[in-house]
Amino acid sequence: MNTDEKMTGDLFEVDKRLSLKPVVDFNAYLRSAFGDGPCSCIRCTSGNGDESGYEFQHSFTFDGKPTQRRFANTAGSDVLQVLKKAWLSYTKAELPLSGVLALDTVKEFVEPQLHKRLTPLFLASGLVKDVDGALQVQPQAA
Repeated sequence: MNTDEKMTGDLFEVDKRLSLKPVVDFNAYLRSAFGDGPCSCIRCTSGNGDESGYEFQHSFTFDGKPTQRRFANTAGSDVLQVLKKAWLSYTKAELPLSGVLALDTVKEFVEPQLHKRLTPLFLASGLVKDVDGALQVQPQAA
Protein backbone atom coordinates (compact mmCIF):
# COMPACT_ATOMS: atom_id res chain seq x y z
CA MET A 1 0.00 0.00 0.00
CA ASN A 2 1.47 3.35 -0.99
CA THR A 3 1.34 6.55 1.06
CA ASP A 4 -1.70 7.93 -0.81
CA GLU A 5 -3.68 4.74 -0.18
CA LYS A 6 -2.79 4.84 3.53
CA MET A 7 -3.92 8.45 3.83
CA THR A 8 -7.21 7.74 2.03
CA GLY A 9 -7.78 4.68 4.18
CA ASP A 10 -7.26 6.74 7.34
CA LEU A 11 -9.96 9.17 6.23
CA PHE A 12 -12.52 6.39 6.29
CA GLU A 13 -11.23 4.59 9.36
CA VAL A 14 -13.88 4.79 12.06
CA ASP A 15 -13.16 3.77 15.61
CA LYS A 16 -15.40 0.73 16.07
CA ARG A 17 -15.65 1.48 19.80
CA LEU A 18 -17.89 4.43 18.92
CA SER A 19 -20.61 2.05 17.75
CA LEU A 20 -20.69 0.02 20.98
CA LYS A 21 -24.14 0.11 22.61
CA PRO A 22 -23.09 1.86 25.88
CA VAL A 23 -21.32 4.59 23.89
CA VAL A 24 -24.30 5.05 21.56
CA ASP A 25 -26.59 5.07 24.61
CA PHE A 26 -24.50 7.76 26.32
CA ASN A 27 -24.70 10.01 23.26
CA ALA A 28 -28.48 9.48 23.13
CA TYR A 29 -28.65 10.28 26.85
CA LEU A 30 -26.80 13.57 26.28
CA ARG A 31 -29.26 14.52 23.55
CA SER A 32 -32.24 13.82 25.82
CA ALA A 33 -30.82 15.28 29.08
CA PHE A 34 -32.09 18.76 28.20
CA GLY A 35 -35.56 19.86 27.12
CA ASP A 36 -36.63 22.82 25.03
CA GLY A 37 -37.18 26.19 26.66
CA PRO A 38 -36.11 27.63 29.99
CA CYS A 39 -36.86 25.78 33.22
CA SER A 40 -40.50 26.05 34.31
CA CYS A 41 -40.20 24.55 37.78
CA ILE A 42 -42.01 26.38 40.59
CA ARG A 43 -38.80 28.02 41.82
CA CYS A 44 -37.83 29.34 38.39
CA THR A 45 -41.39 30.45 37.62
CA SER A 46 -41.86 32.30 40.89
CA GLY A 47 -38.39 33.86 40.59
CA ASN A 48 -38.90 34.90 36.95
CA GLY A 49 -35.99 32.71 35.88
CA ASP A 50 -33.54 34.16 38.41
CA GLU A 51 -31.34 31.25 39.41
CA SER A 52 -29.05 33.17 41.74
CA GLY A 53 -28.72 31.24 44.95
CA TYR A 54 -29.40 27.89 43.25
CA GLU A 55 -26.84 25.21 44.03
CA PHE A 56 -27.25 23.72 40.54
CA GLN A 57 -28.20 25.46 37.32
CA HIS A 58 -31.64 24.73 35.79
CA SER A 59 -31.62 26.62 32.46
CA PHE A 60 -28.94 26.63 29.77
CA THR A 61 -28.41 28.04 26.30
CA PHE A 62 -27.05 25.79 23.57
CA ASP A 63 -26.70 27.07 20.00
CA GLY A 64 -28.59 30.23 20.97
CA LYS A 65 -31.63 28.27 22.17
CA PRO A 66 -32.84 28.11 25.77
CA THR A 67 -32.94 24.61 27.26
CA GLN A 68 -33.67 23.11 30.63
CA ARG A 69 -32.18 20.21 32.49
CA ARG A 70 -34.55 17.26 32.76
CA PHE A 71 -34.37 16.61 36.47
CA ALA A 72 -36.18 13.26 36.35
CA ASN A 73 -33.29 11.52 34.60
CA THR A 74 -30.24 13.71 35.25
CA ALA A 75 -29.45 13.17 38.90
CA GLY A 76 -25.76 12.62 39.59
CA SER A 77 -26.34 8.90 40.06
CA ASP A 78 -28.13 8.64 36.68
CA VAL A 79 -25.38 10.52 34.87
CA LEU A 80 -22.72 8.43 36.60
CA GLN A 81 -24.44 5.16 35.65
CA VAL A 82 -24.53 5.86 31.90
CA LEU A 83 -21.08 7.46 31.94
CA LYS A 84 -19.52 4.46 33.71
CA LYS A 85 -20.96 2.05 31.13
CA ALA A 86 -19.78 4.13 28.17
CA TRP A 87 -16.34 4.72 29.75
CA LEU A 88 -15.83 1.00 30.42
CA SER A 89 -17.00 0.04 26.96
CA TYR A 90 -14.79 2.59 25.23
CA THR A 91 -11.63 2.47 27.38
CA LYS A 92 -11.87 -1.11 28.71
CA ALA A 93 -11.12 0.31 32.17
CA GLU A 94 -13.25 1.37 35.13
CA LEU A 95 -14.08 5.06 35.44
CA PRO A 96 -12.03 6.61 38.26
CA LEU A 97 -14.57 7.67 40.91
CA SER A 98 -12.33 10.24 42.55
CA GLY A 99 -9.99 12.95 41.39
CA VAL A 100 -10.24 14.97 38.21
CA LEU A 101 -12.60 13.71 35.51
CA ALA A 102 -10.70 13.13 32.26
CA LEU A 103 -13.04 15.21 30.12
CA ASP A 104 -10.80 14.82 27.05
CA THR A 105 -11.29 11.05 27.24
CA VAL A 106 -15.07 11.47 27.54
CA LYS A 107 -15.02 13.74 24.48
CA GLU A 108 -13.34 10.95 22.49
CA PHE A 109 -16.56 8.92 22.59
CA VAL A 110 -19.05 11.79 22.49
CA GLU A 111 -20.31 13.22 19.22
CA PRO A 112 -18.63 16.61 18.64
CA GLN A 113 -21.92 18.54 18.53
CA LEU A 114 -22.70 17.23 22.05
CA HIS A 115 -19.39 18.30 23.66
CA LYS A 116 -20.89 21.60 24.81
CA ARG A 117 -23.47 19.68 26.91
CA LEU A 118 -20.96 17.64 28.91
CA THR A 119 -19.64 20.15 31.44
CA PRO A 120 -23.05 21.78 32.09
CA LEU A 121 -24.64 18.38 32.66
CA PHE A 122 -21.82 17.10 34.87
CA LEU A 123 -21.88 20.26 36.99
CA ALA A 124 -25.69 20.62 37.17
CA SER A 125 -26.15 16.98 38.17
CA GLY A 126 -23.64 17.30 41.00
CA LEU A 127 -21.45 14.58 39.51
CA VAL A 128 -18.49 16.97 39.45
CA LYS A 129 -17.51 20.27 40.98
CA ASP A 130 -15.35 22.89 39.29
CA VAL A 131 -12.21 23.20 41.43
CA ASP A 132 -9.85 25.79 39.97
CA GLY A 133 -10.98 24.96 36.44
CA ALA A 134 -10.77 21.16 36.86
CA LEU A 135 -13.83 18.93 37.06
CA GLN A 136 -13.42 17.09 40.37
CA VAL A 137 -15.58 13.95 40.72
CA GLN A 138 -17.73 14.31 43.84
CA PRO A 139 -17.73 11.41 46.32
CA GLN A 140 -21.48 11.59 47.00
CA ALA A 141 -22.13 10.97 43.30
CA ALA A 142 -19.99 7.85 43.37
